[in-house]
Amino acid sequence: MAAVNLRLGDLVWGKLGRYPPWPGKIVNPPKDLKKPRGKKCFFVKFFGTEDHAWIKVEQLKPYHAHKEEMIKINKGKRFQQAVDAVEEFLKKGKVKDQASSHNSTEEKNRRNSSEERGKQSAEEKRKAGLSEGKVKKIAGEGKKRVSSVSSERGSKSPLKRAQEQSPRKRGRPPKDEKDLTIPESSTAKRVMTGTVAGFKWPPTVNEPVKDGDPHFHHFLLSQTEKPAVCYQAITKKLKVCEEETGSTSIQAADSTAINGSITPTDKKIGFLGLGLMGSGIVSNLLKMGHTVTVWNRTAEKCDLFIQEGARLGRTPAEVVSTCDITFACVSDPKAAKDLVLGPSGVLQGIRPGKFYVDMSTVDADTVTELAQVIVSRGGRFLEAPVSGNQQLSNDGMLVILAAGDRGLYEDCSSCFQAMGKTSFFLGEVGNAAKMMLIVNMVQGSFMATIAEGLTLAQVTGQSQQTLLDILNQGQLASIFLDQKCQNILQGNFKPDFYLKYIQKDLRLAIALGDSVNHPTPMAAAANEVYKREKALDQSDNDMSAVYRAYIH
Repeated sequence: MAAVNLRLGDLVWGKLGRYPPWPGKIVNPPKDLKKPRGKKCFFVKFFGTEDHAWIKVEQLKPYHAHKEEMIKINKGKRFQQAVDAVEEFLKKGKVKDQASSHNSTEEKNRRNSSEERGKQSAEEKRKAGLSEGKVKKIAGEGKKRVSSVSSERGSKSPLKRAQEQSPRKRGRPPKDEKDLTIPESSTAKRVMTGTVAGFKWPPTVNEPVKDGDPHFHHFLLSQTEKPAVCYQAITKKLKVCEEETGSTSIQAADSTAINGSITPTDKKIGFLGLGLMGSGIVSNLLKMGHTVTVWNRTAEKCDLFIQEGARLGRTPAEVVSTCDITFACVSDPKAAKDLVLGPSGVLQGIRPGKFYVDMSTVDADTVTELAQVIVSRGGRFLEAPVSGNQQLSNDGMLVILAAGDRGLYEDCSSCFQAMGKTSFFLGEVGNAAKMMLIVNMVQGSFMATIAEGLTLAQVTGQSQQTLLDILNQGQLASIFLDQKCQNILQGNFKPDFYLKYIQKDLRLAIALGDSVNHPTPMAAAANEVYKREKALDQSDNDMSAVYRAYIH
């Protein structure tokens, strides 16, 4: 994109990495966020997403001048929502300007009216002064038989007597004068409402959170109304809350948007596994300024991230040995063990001062075994499986469930904020694995129930779309419900969460129930449906493809 003259508050099209041009607004960056060295750039808040980023000036174009051009080359639903958000923002700006103009007109009329009254008052004073002069002259020329009281009374003008009778204190301005204020210029109001007031920073602990422009409130911390115990940790943008349950959560603002205000850790980050979840995580780590070295079993997947600034590790052992904190996100317990214990694996690079964070969804026994071998070599270990899907991973909106080394959990704060909206610390190793399996058990069972309902509606002659509309108006309404149903109705089973992985999680959750003698009949029934769907060669489709198990 060609370089242009831009300034604070301008609406622009910004090009970030491999993403298409996106509408945004140039805003003030957080005070503690350093500007990148080198070429001139601006801090941009993108509409319709939760992203903020420093964008080089040559990657920016004025919004209005290129609107038609951009709309022609971008047709996606999210893109259209972003454009709609800009138009809504502009509409609100016009309303504010009209209100400002109206207020200025009223102030001007009030000021003119007050000035007119002032002139009338001055004229009255002048006339009163003349009358007073005449009285004094007559009193001086007449006989001096007038008593002192009469003389004093006669020497005062009607205006002065009226002032003495008034209860208002001397020096206090008249009511009209007191209410008269100098109106703010419409330009100043527009700058304050559009750029500063609308783009708010995290309040202090005692300051209530206020929301202004709906498109520019995402730097506010996610806060509970009555946290049990709260204390600041790591950075100003990080809040750790300890609930009565003993669990702890780092509540990063609502998304990667906030992530624009993150001060990235100076530790070198490694990442192993660039699947559906890992790819989005690495992208956000890089976007927020972290130094990342990547490795993937299929090396070609690393190329895109190398272009974005990542470094390439030849083996897991090499990544661990050259980085301070290494994250891993792989498919199942076997893959997690092979990654650590296999040839040129993680364990070979572990030594004192090396940290390992496993983000895979596995069972508690597997993660406990991995923790033991890592710690035995002098390393530190944290499990941190994530709740979400590919889209949430790309958007930096994952929920991280962590357990293990508490100090390492806090060391990972800038990384967790880059990849997710919230993270929870759940205590000792194994707790996060158990919690993650329970979460996915609920999600997998719910998905199977949705598919069952849609197919039952079909075979009984009911409209599936009407069923979805009804569900979306009731208590079950959710983004998950709407997206999965829409995909089913459109026949779109492109993987956002692989069917084979949700079936794996159901199987592990059922085993968890067996280990403590707890019945899981609903999960067991759902698991059978997913197993049938795997037999129909749907493993690599989205979990919503379970729908097909009911129509075959």
